[in-house]
Amino acid sequence: MSSTQSATRRILHNPNTVVSACHAKQLHAQIVKARATPHSHSLAWVCIIKCYTAYGLLRHSLATFNLMRASGVSPDRHVFPSLLKASTLLKHFPLAQSLHASAIRLGFHFDLYTANALMNVYSKFHPHLSANHVLDQFPRTHHYHNNYNNRNNANNNFTVKIDSVRKVFDRMPVRDVVSWNTVIAGNAQNGMYEEALDLVREMGRQTMRPDSFTLSSVLPIFAEHVDVVKGKEIHGYAVRHGFDKDVFIGSSLIDMYAKCTHVELSVRAFYLLSNRDAISWNSIIAGCVQNGRFDQGLGFFRLMLKKKVKPMQVSFSSVVPACAHLTALNLGKQLHGYIIRLGFDGNKFIASSLVDMYAKCGNIKMARYIFDRIEIRDRDMVSWTAIIMGCAMHGHALDAVSLFEMMLLDGVKPCYVSFIGVLTACNHSGLVDEGWRYFNSMQSDFGIAPGLEHYAAVADLLGRAGRLEEAYDFISNMAVEPTGSVWSALLAACRAHKNIELAEKVVDKILLVDPENMGAYVMMSNIYSAAQRWRDAAKLRVHVRKKGLKKTPGCSWIEVGNKVHTFLAGDESHPYYDKINEALKILLEQMEKEGYVLDTKEVLHDVDEEHKRDLLRTHSERLAIAFGIISTTAGTTIRVIKNIRVCVDCHTAIKFMAKIVGREIIVRDNSRFHHFRNGSCSCGDYW
Repeated sequence: MSSTQSATRRILHNPNTVVSACHAKQLHAQIVKARATPHSHSLAWVCIIKCYTAYGLLRHSLATFNLMRASGVSPDRHVFPSLLKASTLLKHFPLAQSLHASAIRLGFHFDLYTANALMNVYSKFHPHLSANHVLDQFPRTHHYHNNYNNRNNANNNFTVKIDSVRKVFDRMPVRDVVSWNTVIAGNAQNGMYEEALDLVREMGRQTMRPDSFTLSSVLPIFAEHVDVVKGKEIHGYAVRHGFDKDVFIGSSLIDMYAKCTHVELSVRAFYLLSNRDAISWNSIIAGCVQNGRFDQGLGFFRLMLKKKVKPMQVSFSSVVPACAHLTALNLGKQLHGYIIRLGFDGNKFIASSLVDMYAKCGNIKMARYIFDRIEIRDRDMVSWTAIIMGCAMHGHALDAVSLFEMMLLDGVKPCYVSFIGVLTACNHSGLVDEGWRYFNSMQSDFGIAPGLEHYAAVADLLGRAGRLEEAYDFISNMAVEPTGSVWSALLAACRAHKNIELAEKVVDKILLVDPENMGAYVMMSNIYSAAQRWRDAAKLRVHVRKKGLKKTPGCSWIEVGNKVHTFLAGDESHPYYDKINEALKILLEQMEKEGYVLDTKEVLHDVDEEHKRDLLRTHSERLAIAFGIISTTAGTTIRVIKNIRVCVDCHTAIKFMAKIVGREIIVRDNSRFHHFRNGSCSCGDYW
């Protein structure tokens, strides 16, 4: 025997020495060339097949199996796990079925590793009903939970899938932890939580100790059911058995606590991990963002980068929305650049997050640019909804309606939020007939029951159009109990149309369902003040003080140089206040030359005219805009966020400011975005 043949035989008896696809091919070549082994010996064939599968050469693996059978060599029990894995990775279910049938004919279906591989196959596929035809050929050696297969939804594809896994499991004469974990995970991943938990209990009764994979499979169940008590029990078990430092368990615990709104416990579980991978980092970032802790989520993202952990694509789907909620455009742009450098910009989920972020941060042009670059086949309901809502909030009503119709033509079914977007667009542009049509189509055409947001949008749509009584009747006859927010939409319309009598009726409705609604008191007081009914306004303010309620102060903020600057009305605390005040005085002089006149009717206080003028000049958005003008280079777009509605006089003043300084000024109030340019606003003075 030559030295080459001897070496080949040694390798065949110790296949772990084959460490690469190249080595596997060389071994295969030597077997074919030197015939180191008799054709009747299956060990060589098995070794080659396993190596091909391990290194992703799946078609080579299957072709070698065919060659093996053609050579008259009978496969042994070691070959089927690799072949089944290859069929799973190739997503070729008929091939997996054929292999399953072959294993049954050869009597290898009782083999522990083959059965585990079969369960993995059926847990990964959405099989056709014919899967059960093959499975029913098993002899019934074991059968737990006799009623398992008698569920009413047995014809459901997911149920067929899990039934297939369970049939393999029930017929296994010997099971290991992998067997139990596969069937438990299959049930958990398909929402069959009770079955999964029953199997965990059964596993314990069979003296089989759950491992870290078992626990990480069942923890999402408690996350889904927001059952932190049972989640803590699993956590305690993990601690007692030393699993709590496991990165998979840790990530599952972080996710479970976050979904149960216990973010502080998520953070604690995260810091207890000795080794943190990208999944655990992403879990804590997502947990913070989903619970409204946007700054904390961004902080963890920065720390992850500092620790040299490369972000996953899903990491950006979690952190980009934080920038959207914080309206941190500069940071969002930096993340966008990083996404492009990593080559993740083609990911449709990240693209949808970017569309939403740019829209919420005031750059609707960039939002539309990114949306238009998403492949048509990749535009799902999330991306369509993001751009529709973005256009609606920026006053591009016709674009929003057109996009909604395009979505329908592309066969994408609108969701609850999609209708909020299109109704908001109609609302902001006075498209009453179109709004009614979309509202009525929700239930009749798409089976979506209107929610409070939809009712509020229609009520506001009717109110803005001056159809106040119609709006009142619409709210009174809602299918669900109207909340204070729905009535408040009509109250705002009563103020705009100076209908005091109806406003008083609406306020009574609001306070009936929400006695602490400070906004209703403030708006009614303003309605009285605008009508110069000072006594009624004063009486209402006294009532509010007795109840201990406080008005939310008007607040505006602007991002300059990666720092957010906040301003309150009349606020003199900013370090640049003197320069801001001087800039406002110069601007006011230029504005008055252009024809601007302060509208003191908007100052709803019983004070002298000069005091009213001073109050108007120092509204928070004016301070923020003036700071933006003196702090940025000429031509830079100024973006300001305000927590309450922009008043009529400030709206007029900002149109003059934008024209004088030759810049676009974007102001987002609690209703929408206003784009001021060349003396006009995108809302067309309808807001």
